[in-house]
Amino acid sequence: MIKIICVGKIKEKYLNELIEDYKKRISKYHKIEIIEVKDDESIEKEKENLLRVINPKDYIITLEIQGRSYSSEDFAAHMEELFLHTNNLTFIIGGSNGLPKEIIAQKKEDISFSNFTFPHGLFRGILLEQIYRSFKIRNHETYHK
Repeated sequence: MIKIICVGKIKEKYLNELIEDYKKRISKYHKIEIIEVKDDESIEKEKENLLRVINPKDYIITLEIQGRSYSSEDFAAHMEELFLHTNNLTFIIGGSNGLPKEIIAQKKEDISFSNFTFPHGLFRGILLEQIYRSFKIRNHETYHK
């Protein structure tokens, strides 16, 4: 199972369509779930919201600017390696407050997609696209470059 835990809801229709499209594409390869938790003014409240839905037994990957960067091919190889050792990958996308230190303490690794800061809805789409691309690469299927 791949879980993506996100702080906040997506309000823009076009982003919801993008997210649903990639979620559907990924579901042909692997079970995927997106869990949204309420964003809050207080990082303490966000921590509580996140802790309710995180399974500490999962392989937890936080998405952070200072995390490790991968090429698409390297990310696909990494995902393949992870699935040899775990059945449950959980990606966590924090809110505008960042991630609470208690959540960061539970991660097995952190990944960065860029030094840029992205809107959370757009980033969710980027993450899903890269997960989908990793399945296409791993299965030696054609996909645009």
